Amino acid sequence: MKFRPCIDLHDGKVKQIVGETLNDKLIENFVSTFDAAYYAERFRKDELTGGHVIMLGPGNEAAALQALKQYPNGLQIGGGIKDANAGFYLENGATHVIVTSYIFKDGMLDERNLAKLVAEVGKNRLVIDLSCKQKDGKWYVVTNQWKQFSDFEVSPDSIRYLEQYCDEFLVHAVDVEGKQSGIQESLVRDLSAWTTIPTTYAGGARSLADMTRFNEISGGRLDLTIGSALDLFGGNLSYEEVVLCSKEIEQSRE
Repeated sequence: MKFRPCIDLHDGKVKQIVGETLNDKLIENFVSTFDAAYYAERFRKDELTGGHVIMLGPGNEAAALQALKQYPNGLQIGGGIKDANAGFYLENGATHVIVTSYIFKDGMLDERNLAKLVAEVGKNRLVIDLSCKQKDGKWYVVTNQWKQFSDFEVSPDSIRYLEQYCDEFLVHAVDVEGKQSGIQESLVRDLSAWTTIPTTYAGGARSLADMTRFNEISGGRLDLTIGSALDLFGGNLSYEEVVLCSKEIEQSRE
């Protein structure tokens, strides 16, 4: 397990928001006075790899490019990614592009768009974002700012299928994302059992105890993103302590 940092951009600013409220009575946990390049430089100095920049809506392209320029080949990028623009971000310093709505349309997986994107950038530079919500005891991808259930069930078979097309997964636990209410342990257990490629979990982590618990129940097989809880983003959890804890966990498994 390692800690993966994040830079969420909204209206050109670094923010932490409750994802479900993006287009409906937006709840902002934090709005930074620093730009995206500031955070990218922090992550570069601390040698954190595999972090992601997420553009939440239009108007964030310039800020995203600032981050990529500050930490070339150190960050992934997502938000509005499609075959027409994916190559541009890779050429400007992103290691991977993260795809979400472009491949989940009208409540189902759009295999044509997925194939177009793979043809454009290659499997080894693509991350598939799965935003998961539980219904009737099963996990489903949710779309439309996390308000609409798709018919795509996240299961051992569907994970195995998607792994043919991507290098990594980024998985948001929708019910706890941005709420600092603790990790969604059942989803962590399922992902650690089902995935065979690098997978990053995002949602609810708020303490070093959560990090330790996450590492235990995932068997160290998943990576962890922490956002709103960090003091970098207005929370109470020390970013420096998180970085140290992550490195200690990694070293213990070597």
